[in-house]
Amino acid sequence: MKKIFSNQYFLLFGRIIIAIVFIYAGAEKITDPKGFSQAIYNYKLLPIQIINFLAITLPWLEIISGILLLFGISVKENASIIASLLFVFIVAVALSLIRGLDIDCGCFGKGNPVGWKKLGENTLMLIICIALMAFDSKILTLNSKKSD
Repeated sequence: MKKIFSNQYFLLFGRIIIAIVFIYAGAEKITDPKGFSQAIYNYKLLPIQIINFLAITLPWLEIISGILLLFGISVKENASIIASLLFVFIVAVALSLIRGLDIDCGCFGKGNPVGWKKLGENTLMLIICIALMAFDSKILTLNSKKSD
């Protein structure tokens, strides 16, 4: 398993896919902050006082981390930021499933319900982020650090 997850081409492919997903997801959320705010509210996990703050800042964090990851800048650090977000998303989706909520996940605009598929997608991306954190991605990067 280590051989697969440490393969630089696997890491490059995973890095690009996750970067594109987070750039796209962040851009969708920025275009509809009211809708994203409502999606966060629908989870019924957070106090209403911080929902608007999250609806405005979270998409920018996703876009910036995604862009830096795409260009291979501070891969481990940005993978850890995205992994942290994914962990929170996994917990929120799992709690929604347990509570039987029939809501949109808020991931890519409207029409993306929470469910086992979303849980699986987020878990797969989390595994790739953990591989990026463990092994780094040194192909096609703009990092000024010299590779090992």
